[in-house]
Amino acid sequence: MPNLNLSDIFAARQRVVGVVQTTPLVPSALSGPGKAPISLKLECMQPTGAFKLRGAANTVAVHQSEGRTAGFVSVSTGNHGRAVAYAAERARLNATICLSELVPDVKVKAIEALGAEVVRAGRSQDEAQLEADRLVREKGLIEIPPFDDRHVIAGQGTVGLELLEQAPDLDCIVIPLSGGGLAAGVALAAKAIKPSIRLVGISMDRGAAMQASLTAGKPVEVEELPSLADSLGGGIGLSNRFTFALCRDLLDEVILVSEQEIYDGMRALYREDRIVAEGASAVGHAALLVGKLELDGPTAFLITGRNVDMGQFSAVIAGETVRLGNLEVRGGGHA
Repeated sequence: MPNLNLSDIFAARQRVVGVVQTTPLVPSALSGPGKAPISLKLECMQPTGAFKLRGAANTVAVHQSEGRTAGFVSVSTGNHGRAVAYAAERARLNATICLSELVPDVKVKAIEALGAEVVRAGRSQDEAQLEADRLVREKGLIEIPPFDDRHVIAGQGTVGLELLEQAPDLDCIVIPLSGGGLAAGVALAAKAIKPSIRLVGISMDRGAAMQASLTAGKPVEVEELPSLADSLGGGIGLSNRFTFALCRDLLDEVILVSEQEIYDGMRALYREDRIVAEGASAVGHAALLVGKLELDGPTAFLITGRNVDMGQFSAVIAGETVRLGNLEVRGGGHA
């Protein structure tokens, strides 16, 4: 297992004070008599609208404290880029964010509004990474990876610290799973504090890079496809250093949900819990509603972000058809 431990996460929490919010943990309407109590960890309430600020703020603070201030570059599906832009602006440093053409315009505009330079490159996160590599090589920028970085993982792990302080009796944490930065950090903190806790990663069934890699026993490439859970897209990197091993060793289970199930999960998260959030935030609801996720005790769902395309979100809530490449999903459960 990579050389990261609970002390790294406690140190991260000290660094991000004043930048990152301690987010609420609230009861979900999915709880009820005879059901396992479910709480929602509202990371969507961070200043940038998503949990990614934790890892970005910690990493910027580490580099700044060590005198590395040439400016930062990141590859992102949107939320990480926004977080890096925000943290860099707070530190009065420059940031360049490399995005693929699949990233929604709403996320691009939010990043630009924070003063960062946005570079569109390619049709996948891997292609955008090539541009980031060039900027590191030619301009000396400091890369802040979206997930596979010890400082990023430690920052995301502060979610786990907060959760178990807010709800020490938790039996299970449900974590949206993409490159594994959040899952690795939360798992590292939670298992260190409460080894018996159950950790479930959930991803979409189209292009789930971490799940495919865990099944293969090594990092593998996957095709990146349009998804309602667009912030879960992208690969984990064939030379993955941290998150693959941490997810392999610490996650108890990985569940995949379809685009139709995510659609229905978004509707439930809004209609039952009154929360506007991205498809990635609704994967726990999606899995629970169709019986893929079974719960026995107090459980927390991580509501990871609110930076959703409102046109698409409105269509989902209204039960209208949404096209995702060659796939259509719509209200009534008909794919």
